[in-house]
Amino acid sequence: MNWYLKVLKQYADFSGRARRTEFWMFVLFNAIIMSVLAFVMIAGLASRGGGLSGLGIFLYSIYALAMVVPSLAVVVRRLHDIGKSGWFFFIGFIPLVGPIILLVFYCTDSQAGSNQWGANPKE
Repeated sequence: MNWYLKVLKQYADFSGRARRTEFWMFVLFNAIIMSVLAFVMIAGLASRGGGLSGLGIFLYSIYALAMVVPSLAVVVRRLHDIGKSGWFFFIGFIPLVGPIILLVFYCTDSQAGSNQWGANPKE
């Protein structure tokens, strides 16, 4: 949970480096929260009264919008950690192979030593 909160504290910080642990823990907790909110939304839609549906849709939408900037920031910092520019994020828009290339980048170990984006956070 501390890794998730660390990313939220660096809400719009696109400089520096992010370790694999920081990135993947943020992805994990974000997926859990989104799943819970999606369950609330679906449960509200399935109920006869539909009272929860509006609340579920609202909460899901607000959370998803609030997480756009920190998600992009941690992706850019993760790319910096392996020695790539944050602009490599746009490789993900290439059909089929782009997301696979990004997944490989996300799983790659940190670049040893310091690079142009700062010192290695592991050291």
